[in-house]
Amino acid sequence: MDSQLTAYITLVSVSGIFNVFLGLYVLYRRREIPGSRTFILYMTALSIYSFAYAFSLASDTLWKVKLWTVVEYIGMPFSAPLGLMIILRYLGWKTTRWQTAALFVIPSITLLMVATNDYHHMFYKVIQIKEGMSLPYLDIEIGEWYIVHGIFTSSSLLAATVLLLGRWRQTRKSYRPQLATLIFGQLLPMVTAFLYLIGLTPAGIDPVPMVMCVTSALYIWAILSTKMLTVIPIAKETIFDSMREGVIVLDAANRLSDYNHAVGRMIPSLGPNLIGKTLDEVWNVLTGSPYPFAHRPDGRAEELVWTTDGAEQIYQVRYSPLLHRNGDAAGGLLMFINVTELKRLQRELEHQAYYDGLTQILNRSQFISRSRTMLEECRRNGQPFTVVLFDVDYFKRVNDNYGHETGDKLLVHVVDVCKRKIPQDTLFARYGGEEFVLALPSTLQEGFAIAERLRQALESEPLTASGEEIAVTSSFGVAEAESGRNDALSALLRQADEALYASKRDGRNRVTPYRAPSLLRS
Repeated sequence: MDSQLTAYITLVSVSGIFNVFLGLYVLYRRREIPGSRTFILYMTALSIYSFAYAFSLASDTLWKVKLWTVVEYIGMPFSAPLGLMIILRYLGWKTTRWQTAALFVIPSITLLMVATNDYHHMFYKVIQIKEGMSLPYLDIEIGEWYIVHGIFTSSSLLAATVLLLGRWRQTRKSYRPQLATLIFGQLLPMVTAFLYLIGLTPAGIDPVPMVMCVTSALYIWAILSTKMLTVIPIAKETIFDSMREGVIVLDAANRLSDYNHAVGRMIPSLGPNLIGKTLDEVWNVLTGSPYPFAHRPDGRAEELVWTTDGAEQIYQVRYSPLLHRNGDAAGGLLMFINVTELKRLQRELEHQAYYDGLTQILNRSQFISRSRTMLEECRRNGQPFTVVLFDVDYFKRVNDNYGHETGDKLLVHVVDVCKRKIPQDTLFARYGGEEFVLALPSTLQEGFAIAERLRQALESEPLTASGEEIAVTSSFGVAEAESGRNDALSALLRQADEALYASKRDGRNRVTPYRAPSLLRS
């Protein structure tokens, strides 16, 4: 065998051995390496390509050359899409099953075309051993499908190279050796194949399997020294688009520069057509008015209410300035955090703290707090202030005769009737049990009139429960804060309570105003 041919076969075989070593290494450490299955398939395809080409070079008949060429194409056409898949995974891009399947359609057809070439000659129009040469060089005339195969393979290698080059500036220096190895591993076979096709390599010899020896050696170095497959950098845009918080990026001129997927879901009308517009212009397009908040460098949060598909959402919005390394302003980030559920829980807790669970009116503690505030305002403004205290007559009989569930319905019924009759500026609360209280900026006479209106309404609207009508009457006590005196709210409530019990002593179902003992004696 010619020494030159032996050298070629040796180089190709070494390349295949390197590929086998890489495949076995990744198989051994598959649990540590993301996407190990794809890389093993990639190395398997390259190994088949390399060894089959070595056997093809050692063949002495055309039949053997054609046989090993078919074996070559069991691996070679699939290596380019497998390499592209490895790069996509390295960059953090996912492919669906359909996309993955689509990548292997042309390679599968290529294998079929090579295996059946003698019947249609669409891959090789002519394939023969050159006569009169010391080496078994092939004389090949390519067919139509060879062009399709070449375009697809070159496109896969070029796409992988462009994607990797596009990531260069965003990659930290510690990860750039990995990136450079991957770029070189895609670029070298593509350039070598191009030189082969334009006739700048030895005639009849495919140099690609030989240069695979170099790329495989680089892969081995990168895996062992930079942990290329086990430690993969996470791309900034992958982090950016994986965040649950919405992010809008502004440049130094307060123009929309970028936004992530999360804010796109929060504000569906935010689109790429708005990039380059100022924040106020963007907000005018979205809402018809400028952006409502000032940028706060201290990170203080603002609250934004947004309606999407008829559902109200509440977002906490924070601004963070972006600075260049020299301290100059580079722009800013608007961070959107969905606090809708948190606000809903907060409102529920506040409601439970402020309102009676059964009747949904103010509870006693909240009534006392708000009434004190109202009393102070009335005194400050020279207005009257009156409280009305009432309870349901014979409520215990209702519980005993009809049960506590009906008793609860009666209390809700009382509240519903009263709410239709009281003024809007009235504080209305459940004071305890079957007892209720009102506070209003009114005189004693006005408070008496309101109480009488409530008494008549309750008497005229019995509760219907279990097919029966249950009569409802109430006893009322009314007390007014005297002008010129600083009586506490508790004293006023005691006076209203005394008047209420006077109503009960006088036969119930009546309204009694509080009269001071000195007035009663006179």
